[in-house]
Amino acid sequence: MAAIEYFYATHSVYAYLGASTFSKITSGSNHRIIHKPYNLTEAIIGVGSTNIGDRTEAHLNYFFRREIERWSEYREVPIKTFLPKHHFNSLLPSSAMIIAGIKLGLEIDTLAHAMMKFHWLYDADLADKETLKTIANSVDIDPMPLLGLSETEDIVKTFKANTTEAIDRSIFGSPTYIVDGDMFYGQDRLELVERALIKPFQYDAQK
Repeated sequence: MAAIEYFYATHSVYAYLGASTFSKITSGSNHRIIHKPYNLTEAIIGVGSTNIGDRTEAHLNYFFRREIERWSEYREVPIKTFLPKHHFNSLLPSSAMIIAGIKLGLEIDTLAHAMMKFHWLYDADLADKETLKTIANSVDIDPMPLLGLSETEDIVKTFKANTTEAIDRSIFGSPTYIVDGDMFYGQDRLELVERALIKPFQYDAQK
């Protein structure tokens, strides 16, 4: 059984585009998914990468428009807009809700996917509590225990710890999948993730 560490931002378009495929790859298996929502912007800066706001217009148009168009069509995942109105709001409320679900022992794959779907398909504000309630209810999860726990110090510390861990492990984007120590960045690497779950790639962690 492989452990898959899943680092992502809850508003990540590429995590959303890959979520259904990731679910198909891991469903019906004994592989364990370890959700680690984190602060993507802080991690990008922390590892020394170029922040999104500082990238060239040509790069942004390609990576955040044409690539999204192609992958949306290829994965058959609908996208309403290339930049949701609430995209730059805090990721803490939604991330804390996911972490709270983990602490309560819930299966939160569908909740994480629903957050991304509502954000990119319905322009949902992932920092708004009422919106988060609606999203949780849509996948038959009672939001109240999660919201009650999500504001506790322990949950906030876990979110910060996930971000620190991402920086320490040189994780620079969302989504990032780590299969038994081998890192795969981007949903366009999911076919490689699938292969790694069947037959691990040769990998020397010391190099």
